[in-house]
Amino acid sequence: MPIATGMAVYFIFWWLTLFTVLPIGLRTQADEDDVTLGTVPSAPHKHRMGRVFLVTTIISALIFAVFYIVNEKLGYGVNNLPVLYPRLD
Repeated sequence: MPIATGMAVYFIFWWLTLFTVLPIGLRTQADEDDVTLGTVPSAPHKHRMGRVFLVTTIISALIFAVFYIVNEKLGYGVNNLPVLYPRLD
């Protein structure tokens, strides 16, 4: 797999993982009963983006490692997926 392709696949995994990790452990201003004037009650109470980015990077690195091993080392790819609907040629 070329480096640029690997980086693109990792970025996709990272981006999908980010939106999965974001709501985990989130405490809103409404949960803390401390709503700042001019913000919505569902806004986060504390800034925690550094921790979210770190957890996202670790999880997406693990997912990418599994993908790389299955794709490059074991030789399975998209063409090996079962065809559920036959082609109508």
